[in-house]
Amino acid sequence: MFPKTAAATAALILAASAALAERIATEAGPMVAQPVVEGLDIPWAFGFLPDGTILVTEREGALVAQRGEDRWTIDGLPKIEVDGQGGLLDILVPRDFATSREIFLTYSKAQFVRGSGTAVYRARLSEDGRRLEGGETIFEIARGSGGGFHFGSRIVEASDGTLFVTVGDRGNPETAQDRAMHNGSVLRITRDGRVPADNPFVGQSGVQPEIWSWGHRNPQGAAVDGDGQLWVIEHGARGGDEVNRIEKGANYGWPVIAYGVNYNGSSIGVGTAQEGMKQPVYYWDPSIAPSDMAFFRGGNWDGQAFVGSLKFDYVSRLSGNPLREVERIEGAATSRVRDVDQGPDGALWFLSEGNGALYRLVPGEGS
Repeated sequence: MFPKTAAATAALILAASAALAERIATEAGPMVAQPVVEGLDIPWAFGFLPDGTILVTEREGALVAQRGEDRWTIDGLPKIEVDGQGGLLDILVPRDFATSREIFLTYSKAQFVRGSGTAVYRARLSEDGRRLEGGETIFEIARGSGGGFHFGSRIVEASDGTLFVTVGDRGNPETAQDRAMHNGSVLRITRDGRVPADNPFVGQSGVQPEIWSWGHRNPQGAAVDGDGQLWVIEHGARGGDEVNRIEKGANYGWPVIAYGVNYNGSSIGVGTAQEGMKQPVYYWDPSIAPSDMAFFRGGNWDGQAFVGSLKFDYVSRLSGNPLREVERIEGAATSRVRDVDQGPDGALWFLSEGNGALYRLVPGEGS
């Protein structure tokens, strides 16, 4: 017999979600991974609005919103070039959303020269939360690239309100050392896409002025810690996924130095070190295919970092000075973890591409 009331339907939904919750053992005690948003198609990133609405991007070009049991798709997105690893990617809900109602998206944009490139879109969310208004692409990388690889594409808000945007080498390693291009860089722009006057290469001939650091392979994770310091997580080739503490104007070496090898087993560049090139704080070998990064605030995990693994299906906990992986949080829920963040409820949330679901990790009874 099927329920005949909305309340009965809601009760079944809640019961189904409870049945799908998974107990996971952690060093902080037993936890439960609770699915909150399910049925997602290649989800890439998520964010929270002050009214409790959760926003999730799907790479194929949809922005999904859910509040309680109500779920809808938001209209008004830019024209997205779904190109291999490219599509609709990251989302940023800035600190002043309650007054500005602005959100920022990164996506792959078709470009006139050839191929597609990483771009940033700014728009205002309508009062009813159903559509984006006044949207504009405030930045796109110079020159597109053929092939749908290495878009990078995390966007985070700095303590001064500027935006950091990561861009991969687009599958062309040598371009990460060419500052006439944006490829393989961490960029810093204002909220309207302009170049901040104190960027390190402003006024230098032959250098893109948005560049904050360069020599990155495919930085798909970025976070600002409690001190306002930017950290970036990037994919290596075969081995050598890196945790990098980003310094203004620094070169992080790709593809001159690396802690891995090419997929065919051949060596990369000159080795693992070169004068004038920064070393990673930590690296994984073998590669875990890291996704996003978040710094936790409060409780037993205060100041510690969490990184998703796409390859080995877990959430990595990093702690210490310098940061080192100290725990792997894993279970059926952590299939291809694409994004991690601390929610407004204080819990650790993670997005499983493999399960098409967004979970929250909360204290629970023993597993």
